[in-house]
Parts: sequence; structure tokens; C-alpha cells
Amino acid sequence: MSGDEKTQSKVDQAKGKVKETTGRAVGNERLEAEGSAEKTKGDAREAKEKIKDVFKD
Repeated sequence: MSGDEKTQSKVDQAKGKVKETTGRAVGNERLEAEGSAEKTKGDAREAKEKIKDVFKD
């Protein structure tokens, strides 16, 4: 897995988790939805890189 892509996926996942938790805590549905979407984006990026690694071997 590319180091930059792996790092970016983890950053997206972490930022998404923070936004989602904060949105839930303050009752802001929009912030919670943004966080969930960002977390999903990080998960998808990580999955894409893992699939690429499988086919490289």
C-alpha cells in the first residue's frame, strides 16, 4: 500500500470519526452526516489500496 494513500485514508477516517462524534454530542445532524461520509471515504480508499496490493503480488 502506498504510504501517502495509507496515511490519507487514516486521516480521513480519524477526521470523520471526530466530526461524527462531535455532531452526535451537540445534536448537529449535518456534522454527524459529514463525519460519517468522510469516514466512509477513508474506508473506501483503504480498501482500494489493499486490493491494489493483492494484485501486485
